[in-house]
Amino acid sequence: MEIKNAVVTSTYLGIEDHGIMTCYLYLDYGGSGQGFGGYGFDSPVKESGKFKGRVGTAFGCEFIRRVLTVLGVDKWENLPGTHLRVKAEQIKIHEIGHILKDNWFSPEALAREMVIGGAE
Repeated sequence: MEIKNAVVTSTYLGIEDHGIMTCYLYLDYGGSGQGFGGYGFDSPVKESGKFKGRVGTAFGCEFIRRVLTVLGVDKWENLPGTHLRVKAEQIKIHEIGHILKDNWFSPEALAREMVIGGAE
């Protein structure tokens, strides 16, 4: 895993083609790029064993809040152009961080926190 500087070129926040609410930050490393996100922000709802739709989760809301907080941005729409650091491998970004401050966000750590804390 390595730490690299990047800039957000664009974002996605919405319902992808399988009906799952998610987000992505599309990042440019200066000649190459990578996406961060793709985590499910909702869960299936079943009634009598039948699929009835999807409902948002606390994980999804907190994920968005932490991305904004760590990157020092107030609105999702202001993310493009934001400089950041990533802890990444070729196939996955594990954490994103503020470009100058030692503030990091790990979706895996958030997931563990939500399960342990019982917030989900």
